Amino acid sequence: MSTPSASTTPQATAVAIAVAHGDGIGPEIMEAVLTILTEAGAAIEPRPIEIGERIYRSGITSGITDESLELLSATGVLLKAPITTPQGGGYKSLNVTIRKMFGLYANVRPCRSLAPFVPTLHPTMDVVVIRENEEDVYGGIEHRQTRDVTQCLKLITRSGSERVVRYAFEYARANGRRLVTCFTKDNIMKITDGLFHEVFREIAREYPEIENEHLIVDIGAAKLATNPERFDVIVLPNLYGDILSDVAAELCGSVGMAGSANIGERFAMFEAIHGSAPDIAGTGTANPSGLLDAAVTMLTQIGQPNVAALVRNAWLKTLEDGLHTRDIFGPQSKRCLSTREFALSVIERLGSEPSVLHAPPLPAGAVPVRTCLEPQAPAALPVKTRLGVDVFLDWNAAGDAEQLARELGAVGVPLTLEMITNRGTQVWSRASTLTRCVDHWRCRFVGKGEVSGADVMRTLTELDRAGFDVIKSEGLYAFDGTPGFSRGQGQ
Repeated sequence: MSTPSASTTPQATAVAIAVAHGDGIGPEIMEAVLTILTEAGAAIEPRPIEIGERIYRSGITSGITDESLELLSATGVLLKAPITTPQGGGYKSLNVTIRKMFGLYANVRPCRSLAPFVPTLHPTMDVVVIRENEEDVYGGIEHRQTRDVTQCLKLITRSGSERVVRYAFEYARANGRRLVTCFTKDNIMKITDGLFHEVFREIAREYPEIENEHLIVDIGAAKLATNPERFDVIVLPNLYGDILSDVAAELCGSVGMAGSANIGERFAMFEAIHGSAPDIAGTGTANPSGLLDAAVTMLTQIGQPNVAALVRNAWLKTLEDGLHTRDIFGPQSKRCLSTREFALSVIERLGSEPSVLHAPPLPAGAVPVRTCLEPQAPAALPVKTRLGVDVFLDWNAAGDAEQLARELGAVGVPLTLEMITNRGTQVWSRASTLTRCVDHWRCRFVGKGEVSGADVMRTLTELDRAGFDVIKSEGLYAFDGTPGFSRGQGQ
């Protein structure tokens, strides 16, 4: 069979894509992937941008220049090789920056076994992990509050949860998937993870043809590790998804073989999920499969599914023929190839189809992005009522809560001290002598019914005048009469 190439395959209008060659092994695998795409007839116009380590070390702590950001905005598509983020403080994750700046709310990681050509204990595994990509603790809002205590804020929004959950169901529908599973930890984080679970239940009702279920993330992770075949599509908040998508990729054979898509309403980024591997940079031994897998998804996203299928089939046929790079070379392999040799082997097999590694049909185009931003009848806003304030103090770690309560009681404030916690556990007015305390105390002040902002400000002012180190305060609100704050452990 003749090999389709750019000269023999009908050409569509070329799509401009930003291309980041990255650091470490990045330039080698990007060259291999672009060569394959060109020979397969992909109608793309690569526009290189420079991001990553050199930009970081030039003094730009975000790792990306304004010029590169402008090019990304103009193309709306980025194919990105791995980058190196310098160690030490002050450098922000470039991936997180791009995801948040361009609204890439859904991270999509297909994790499919390539057995027996890539060894795995789960030869029939075929799981897609869809992770919320902008929120959770990845907001990166952290503070050192006392000598002993640091904090990181976990932010979950209804709109963010709606977007990623709806995308998961639309992905399942577009790809003929039967089941969407949600993982949260809402038995502990009842408000944040509870919101994500609540949104999942609401949206699942809109897709009656697709099964749905919810699992607490710890037991869900255990089941994923031991029986991944029971899952189909998994949707979950950011941190859990980051961890478990790597676990899933490793379970099906190798993190180094997996690609990733980051999807927004008007922008998409495609990348391998492995790192820049500077220890093997320049040796010509890197495996381009992860980035090639991401590029196949990119071709589908930009409306070139036929080219995507051509590339994917040639890649799978190469693996079937035992032509492997060093990282997966073993008893199942026939030849150990360099990065360039692997790319040439894929090109030689363009037009061939695998006989064992049959992949499901690719969707005809991008998965529909249906958010809750579509016009809807306005919903009545919940009635928000202020009930008090949590005041966080940097106070003597060796002191006891009874002493702190007495000192607070001696300050004339308009609100009543209801509770003191330390690391979330109630230590006053009900306590255990075994609770370990540190220098970070939450003091809950409440009123009788609704509380004014002036009462809250006066409480904070009087505590400051009395010499207390107020490091943070959080308003306590009810929404339609339901408290929007958690109780202390043991309260």
